[in-house]
Amino acid sequence: MKTIAIHRATPGHAPKQGPRFEALPPLSLYIHLPWCVRKCPYCDFNSHEAGGELPEAAYVQALLRDLEGALPLIWGRPVHTIFIGGGTPSLFSAQAIDELLAGVRARVRLDADAEITMEANPGTVEADRFRGYAAAGVNRVSLGIQSFDADALKALGRIHGTGEALRAAELAAQHVGNFNIDLMYALPGQTVELALRDVRQALALAPTHLSAYQLTMEPNTLFHRYPPALPDEDTQVDIEEAVHEALAEAGYLRYETSAFARAGRQCRHNLNYWRFGDYLGIGAGAHGKISFPGRILRQIRFKQPKAYLAAVAQGQPVQEEREVPLADMPFEFMLNALRLTDGFELSSYAERTGDSLAAILQPLDEAQSKGLIVREPNWVKPTALGRRFLNDLQAMFLNAA
Repeated sequence: MKTIAIHRATPGHAPKQGPRFEALPPLSLYIHLPWCVRKCPYCDFNSHEAGGELPEAAYVQALLRDLEGALPLIWGRPVHTIFIGGGTPSLFSAQAIDELLAGVRARVRLDADAEITMEANPGTVEADRFRGYAAAGVNRVSLGIQSFDADALKALGRIHGTGEALRAAELAAQHVGNFNIDLMYALPGQTVELALRDVRQALALAPTHLSAYQLTMEPNTLFHRYPPALPDEDTQVDIEEAVHEALAEAGYLRYETSAFARAGRQCRHNLNYWRFGDYLGIGAGAHGKISFPGRILRQIRFKQPKAYLAAVAQGQPVQEEREVPLADMPFEFMLNALRLTDGFELSSYAERTGDSLAAILQPLDEAQSKGLIVREPNWVKPTALGRRFLNDLQAMFLNAA
């Protein structure tokens, strides 16, 4: 198997010019469980069809061994949130999740009120599992429903039906309480009314959080090779506006490009990403970003489950590792922070990147002159125009340093 060469900085030796932190950013933990019942045609995540019995016990032990090996990178730092993503984490038994979270607690300083999110597929859950996940410490569930329409679910290759989606949301509300519903819009053959029907059904289930995404044809997916007939561009715009308006009228704040929440129910884990916080990623294909005095390190674990398990057994789960150059900080920060509807505190740029604020002043001036942002003494906020042309706005910070 071909591997990618790893560049490792010498421990304890910061580069001559690197980030300088008064305090390190908040730290989260991401855990990747890579298996699915079936790969969806639109999905570009690191997911793999199970094709038989899952190696639950072996994988949980590998995750904990991976975490142990990474402890020197985060020694003494508290973990504020955990996100168990996939794949379809709800393929794992409640006992396996309990063993996993117990093992995490034994190894890191987990906040007493830490948000612990787990993704679940409506086709893989039942009451006993939700009860078991909650007992294990999961206090937030993200349901990959995508649509409540039977034809749309079939077109998306989902393994669940409308009834299973409704039942999963009811169970999540009953046993966990804090739950998100993932919805997609601008689906094959979808009209504005069909999209709003999905939204109304989701709202009737009273989730604390909704993620609403437009279906896109991502590279290396079946839909990219064989694209379905999607609504025309004008209809896509009409659908998006109608969906956003309906959610706003129902009291869901759009706090990020695709994220809507009731007051105080934003996803704390994802907010840490968008605010350029740190996160350790364990599991097959997991990404991580860890800050140190003088450098920021990005890591990627081996993607294929078998390769990951073998690499962990050898004590080398990291396939790629690189330091983020100081010159890349403006773009990397803005790639995240400008997704937030309310923008960011200007001082947080230096706090989270360790870079000088001077590096972003010129592109901020240019963005303001084009009407893409609003600036206050210590705050930057994208305008409606800036959100519409977000990619162009973010690109203005390439090579800014």
